[in-house]
Amino acid sequence: MPPSVPSPARRVARTLRTSLFAQVTCALVLGIVVGKLWPDTATALQPLGDGFTRLIKTVISPLVFCVVVVGIAKAGDLKAFGRIGVKALIWFEIASTAALVIGLVAANVVGPGKGMNVDPSSLDAAAVEETTGGGHLPTTTEFVLNALPQSFLGAFADNELLQVLILACLVGAALLHLGHTKVPKVLPAIEQAQDIIFAVVGFIMRLAPLAVFGAMAHLVGNYGLGVMRTYAKLIVLCYVAAALFVALLAVALKLVTGLSLWKFLRYIREEMLLALGTASTESVMPRVMQKLRRAGARDDAVGLVLPTGYSFNLDGASLYLSIGTLFIAQAVGVDLSLGQQITVVLVLMLTSKGMAGIPGSAFLALSATASSLGAIPAGAVALLLGVDRIMDSMRVVTNLLGNCVAVFAVSRWEGALDMDRAKRVLDGEDASTSDDGEESIGPEKDTGAGKDLGVGKGPGGEADPGGEAATEALAPAIPAQKLKEPTEPTAVKEPTESKRLKGLKEPAPEAG
Repeated sequence: MPPSVPSPARRVARTLRTSLFAQVTCALVLGIVVGKLWPDTATALQPLGDGFTRLIKTVISPLVFCVVVVGIAKAGDLKAFGRIGVKALIWFEIASTAALVIGLVAANVVGPGKGMNVDPSSLDAAAVEETTGGGHLPTTTEFVLNALPQSFLGAFADNELLQVLILACLVGAALLHLGHTKVPKVLPAIEQAQDIIFAVVGFIMRLAPLAVFGAMAHLVGNYGLGVMRTYAKLIVLCYVAAALFVALLAVALKLVTGLSLWKFLRYIREEMLLALGTASTESVMPRVMQKLRRAGARDDAVGLVLPTGYSFNLDGASLYLSIGTLFIAQAVGVDLSLGQQITVVLVLMLTSKGMAGIPGSAFLALSATASSLGAIPAGAVALLLGVDRIMDSMRVVTNLLGNCVAVFAVSRWEGALDMDRAKRVLDGEDASTSDDGEESIGPEKDTGAGKDLGVGKGPGGEADPGGEAATEALAPAIPAQKLKEPTEPTAVKEPTESKRLKGLKEPAPEAG
C-alpha cells in the first residue's frame, strides 16, 4: 500500500509550524492588513516590536564580548586581530564613500525634489527638534572618548558596543599574556557562557513573528500608505539606488571571495525578513554572527568586523543622506554647485560615523550638512519627516548586507575564511534545518570552535583544553605530564586550515 500523501492544508500547517521564514512572512502580511483596516488599533501594537528588540539588545553586548575574547584566544595572535581591525576600517570607508557617491549621482540624474517649489518658512522646524529630542551628533573627540569605557559593567549596562569591543580586546590580550597555566578555567567558562547566550537567542527568536506583526501594523497604521504616493519619486529612487549598491556589493564579494551574494541572501533569509519587519539590524545581530561563523568566517573576524560595522559602516544610511540632502535642496529651489556637493560627501563621511544609537540621527546629520553648506535652510529638513520611516527598510537591508560582505571580504583578506566550508554552507550542503528552524551542523561538520587551539573532545564529548595546539598557543610552559597518558587513544589529525595555524607549530629542535 503506497504511503499516504499529506493534504495541502497539512503541508501548509507543517511549514508554518516549522519554518521561521514562513511565520515571519505571514506576520508581515497580516501586520500590513491590520494596519490598513484598523489603524487606531494597529498603532497600539508597537510594544510587540519594541519588546522583542529590547530582549535582543540584552544579549548583544555579552555575546560580542564572548565571541571576541574566544576569537583572540584561539587565534593566538593579537597582531592578526589588529590587522583585521585596520583592514575592516579601510573597507568600511571605501564602502560608505561609494554609497555616498552613488546617492549623489542618482539624485542629480533623477532630480526627485525638482518642481516642488517649497517655501521653507511654511515648514515646521520644531517637528525636527521633537524627533531628535534636542540631541546632537558627537564631535570627533567626543566620539573617540565615548568609545572608551568608564567602567567594566557600565559598558554592558549601556549596551555600548565599541566599549565592549575594547574591553574584549583587553581581556583577550590578557588571556594570551597569562597563558593557560595561570587561568586554566577562564576560556572554557567564556565558551560555555557563549553557548548559553546563543541558546537564549534561540528562545527569543520564537517571538520574532509577533514582533514583525506589531512593528508592521504600527508603521502602516501610523503613517498610512498615502505618504508613498506623495513621495513616490524619492522612495523609488532610494530603493533603486540601494539595489544598485547591493549589486556592487555582489560584484565585490564575488571578486574578493568568489562567493555568491544571492546564495548568502537565501542563507540568511529569515534574519533579513525579520530585520525588514522590525526596521532594526540589531534584532538579528546575534543570529547573523552565528551564521557567519557557521559559513567559515573565523570567530575573531566575525566578533570584530560585524559589531564595528554597526557603528562605522552604515551604507544604507549614507545612501539615504546623500539623496536626502539633494532632495531638500531641489525642493526649496537651491542649486548646489559641484564644489558644494563635494562638501556634502566630506561632511557626511564624518557625520555618518557617529549616527549609531542616536535618536533621529538621520535628521541631525542632515541638519549638520545643511548648516555646513550655508545654502539650505535648516528647517527644510522637516520635508523628510513624513517619509523617513518608509526608508527604514532600505537602510536596514543595505546596512546589514554591507556589514556581512565586509566580514567575508576582510576574513578572506586576512586568511581567516574557510572557503571550502563557506561554499558548502551557501550551497546548502553543510547545514540542515531542524524542526524549530535553527540551523544545525552534524558531528562531522564541526563549526571550528576549538579547532584553532587544537581542542579535542574528552570521553564524555566535552572540550579538552589540553590539546597540543592549545598548549602552544596559550601555555608553552604546561608540564608534560598533563599531555601524557590520555584516557583514550585519539587519532591526531592534521588541521585543514594550515594558514590559520601558522606560527602555532612546534619549533624544530635545536641542533646539537
